[in-house]
Amino acid sequence: MSDKHATLENRDGFQSKWGFILACIGSAVGMGNIWRFPIMVQQFGGMTFLIPYFLFVLLIGSTGIIEEFALGRWAQGGPVISFGKATEERTGNKRLGEAIGALPIVGSMMLAIGYTVVMSWIFKYCWMGISGSLYAMGTDMATIGGTFGGTAPEAETLGEALSMMFSNGIFGIGNGVWLIVGLVASLAIMAFGVGNGIEKANKVMMPALFFLFVILGIYICTLPGASEGYKYIFTLKPEGLLNPQVWVFAFGQAFFSLSVAGNGSVIYGSYLPKDE
Repeated sequence: MSDKHATLENRDGFQSKWGFILACIGSAVGMGNIWRFPIMVQQFGGMTFLIPYFLFVLLIGSTGIIEEFALGRWAQGGPVISFGKATEERTGNKRLGEAIGALPIVGSMMLAIGYTVVMSWIFKYCWMGISGSLYAMGTDMATIGGTFGGTAPEAETLGEALSMMFSNGIFGIGNGVWLIVGLVASLAIMAFGVGNGIEKANKVMMPALFFLFVILGIYICTLPGASEGYKYIFTLKPEGLLNPQVWVFAFGQAFFSLSVAGNGSVIYGSYLPKDE
């Protein structure tokens, strides 16, 4: 057995079908859906937005997602290896493909910077919920806004942000401590690898997220005006479908929802067995 073949045979991977599915859902269901999706539905009018959105989800899911999984499985590697192997097969030169494959990695790194900050907010507010300080705010918007303003202080320019950091120190700015907590938690999960880290974490966190959404959904049903909200969601305005912006934003949202054109699907696909 060659060293290369032995490496592939001993490569870490998903230990179950559901572990793979939950990891893929975890890759897709993030701020793009939880945070941005309700804004898009409200802004563009319930079903007027949902119809083109679901059409694009079906289209992209049946083409782009399958293609990315297949590409990763075929190449047994991430985007750099996969695109490099693809251009090498076609032209004999893998350098161009490797350069193309590096683009989504750079994009993911830029996204990770923003996601890390938001993740630290989540850790802080989770602790506030456990400690009772979040509940103590009640509906006082001045307190709620002031707390978030202290967690995420705004800076108009990069220079102002750097000045704020150096004058107060990273632990003196808003969510500095929680930023470290979030990074440590992420690194700890990744350190255990795909099967013992990402898969096991998703088997706990994704069902927990689903359970929280069920509880939230039940709670929303009890709020004043909930019926009007549901009516708005399922209202279709045919003239709205003639607005190009609706289709553009629905297309973009579908990309967010399916985590297409990033690293996730290609990388996860590289861990699929050849007979899957």
